[in-house]
Amino acid sequence: MEQRGRTAWTERQFWFAFTVVLDILLSGASAQIRYSISEEVQDATVVGNIAKDLGLDKSALRDRGYRIVTGSTEPLFEVNQDDGILYVKRRIDREEVCDRTSPCLINLKTVLENPLEIHYVAVEILDINDHSPVFPEKEKRLEISESALPGARFQLQAARDPDVGQFSIQQYRLSHNEYFRLEVKDRGEDRKVPFLVLQKQLDRERAGKHKLRLTAVDGGKPVKSGAIEIIVDVLDVNDNSPVFAKEFYSATLEENVPVGTVVIQVNATDLDQGANSEIIYSFGNEVDSKLLDVFSIDANTGEIKVIGKIDFEVSKSYEIDIQASDKGQAPLTTDKSVMITVIDVNDNAPEIEVTSLSSSIKEDSKIGTTVALISVSDLDSGINGKVICTIKEDVPFTLAPSLQENMYAVVTRSQLDREIVRQFVFTIIAKDTGDPSFSTEKTMSVVVSDVNDNIPVFSSSPYVFYMTENNSPGASVFSVKAFDHDEQENALISYHILRDGSEGNKLISFLNINSETGDILALKSFDFETLKKFQFQVVASDSGTPSLSNNVTVNVFILDQNDNAPVILYPVSSNGSAEGVEEIPRNVNAGHLVTKVRAYDADIGYNGWLLFSLQEVSDHSLFALDRYTGRIRTLRSFTETDVAEHKLLILVKDNGNVSLSATATVVVKVVEPKEAFAASDVKSATKDDEGDNVTFYLMITLGSVSTLFLISIIVLIAMQCSKSTDYTSKYLQEPNYDGTLCHSIQYRSGEKRYMLVGPRNEYRIYYSPGQPCQYTNAS
Repeated sequence: MEQRGRTAWTERQFWFAFTVVLDILLSGASAQIRYSISEEVQDATVVGNIAKDLGLDKSALRDRGYRIVTGSTEPLFEVNQDDGILYVKRRIDREEVCDRTSPCLINLKTVLENPLEIHYVAVEILDINDHSPVFPEKEKRLEISESALPGARFQLQAARDPDVGQFSIQQYRLSHNEYFRLEVKDRGEDRKVPFLVLQKQLDRERAGKHKLRLTAVDGGKPVKSGAIEIIVDVLDVNDNSPVFAKEFYSATLEENVPVGTVVIQVNATDLDQGANSEIIYSFGNEVDSKLLDVFSIDANTGEIKVIGKIDFEVSKSYEIDIQASDKGQAPLTTDKSVMITVIDVNDNAPEIEVTSLSSSIKEDSKIGTTVALISVSDLDSGINGKVICTIKEDVPFTLAPSLQENMYAVVTRSQLDREIVRQFVFTIIAKDTGDPSFSTEKTMSVVVSDVNDNIPVFSSSPYVFYMTENNSPGASVFSVKAFDHDEQENALISYHILRDGSEGNKLISFLNINSETGDILALKSFDFETLKKFQFQVVASDSGTPSLSNNVTVNVFILDQNDNAPVILYPVSSNGSAEGVEEIPRNVNAGHLVTKVRAYDADIGYNGWLLFSLQEVSDHSLFALDRYTGRIRTLRSFTETDVAEHKLLILVKDNGNVSLSATATVVVKVVEPKEAFAASDVKSATKDDEGDNVTFYLMITLGSVSTLFLISIIVLIAMQCSKSTDYTSKYLQEPNYDGTLCHSIQYRSGEKRYMLVGPRNEYRIYYSPGQPCQYTNAS
């Protein structure tokens, strides 16, 4: 039996050694440098100079944001960004960090930004002898039959020491006695189990009780120890221990099996009879309390069942010590180990960790620019732990594998344009290759930052504005507006008038523009009779670096106001007053032309259309005044009773909204006829009448031609200015308009003005070659 036990123990030692070597190899593969430091050292204790050992430039560490990537727990270490020295941040208890794992390695991930670098550093926490061996009880009672033969072994409770290596329990010492000696079974991983071995058969009649002292000693200097009092009660009869059917028990078990699953059944027999041969199964005294939450053993059948969660990622195997005890008055117990191997199944979804993320990227970034760095992991093993990463949406980003395994860089794969898409929200999918497969999604958001790549655009080009003469100096007359597709400073627009200093642009000096709003102010009052139109350019510039600008042409047309009163041209006396004397023979007939009042108005259109009216007259039956031509004619022949002198007061006024007027006085003297003068007067009157007739026919001809020309222009306007139809209809459909066609046509050099006149309203159409049509209500 001892030979078989030693063989089994050698196999366990082999597996333990293989696990330790594999852990060391994996730790070395993932770390570029390795330090060691004792536990319980003071805070701020120097671990090592990472920058020096990695060959990094210390002066660039802070600018590149050198840091340790930590999880949710408080980090044990911190790195100085000025010199790259690794310090202890808080007290380290190796037993708390690594339990009984040896070596105790803490793998740190360090990151350098711009450009991105990742270095792995391993720190080994060295144990110090800060714990003494402790037995679970202060006193242990054993009952041993007197029939027990020399060589019988009794397992004792092992002491526990959280320290590892040489600071763990190195040996057990038994107080001197003649009946027992001590054997220690080494199970690896600092597990030494003491056994009490009977070396001389007991005699209950000579000594019914034996007191022994078992001391556990560690390997520290000075050594630390712990002791337990062992009381051996000598019993009679039952002198055979149970024997297991197999020397070694093992089983395999898939993780996540349901509770109640039978793992294995052990079987033991006892050569005794009666109660001394009945077997009770139980876990050994050294079974970890965590195992009791996972497995149970049936005391009668020896079946080991699952009572908790089996997780491959928590433990890949379990070694359970079981005992078979008989029911004798002094039960005999036999120990056996059961090895359970856990088989991995795909029950863990991949995990995505964003190591570094740029929350914004410039729209002019080159293709291949790194936006983020991510790492993926899966707690499963084999194909269950192999992860494939993709981006779910169609975005201008792609995943580029890194030199480090399971590391990916999110880089741009096409040009960005903030004016099209301002922000990208996309999802990274990590999917393992297990069956069934598990996947994890991670949503990332990247904002595209603006660069100044758009020029200001005016709302109209060119601008055409109409302003009435006699405007108030310093008042805003019109406004231009531009917009920029960029944002913030790149879209902040300022305006200024382009002044080239030429002779034609001197008038622009009388204009000013609000650089922020684009409102244009006139610094002087304009006069239609002096200036009818002018042109200038406005420049809009953004505030980007470098600044972008655009210009627009502004055409300004001055509109007439009724600001000129009629001027009497005839009659005019020698002193400049509008007063004249006309002499006519007494024998003239009705309709005789006495004289014609002539007047002039500098305004145009209705403002310059003059009407004549007779305000005062001595005899209303004698004279009549044509309201449109200003001609004064006789209504009847003179009689002997008519007075010889008549005074006529004529009022001349224009048709502006606020009419302006002037008056003229004509004194008519009736004289006795003379033949020569009478013939001459008759001839002159006849000639005057003929002139009036010719003028009448010329006006008819001019009106007809003008009407035809107006119709042609209206058709042309309808064809070329269709976009302005709604605007025109707005005015033509006003309630007071009765559809009357043009009564007045105005011509000006370089442009054509057409006036539509109704009974109560007046509408003007302005058309210049190459310019859009403009409509305005003259009132």
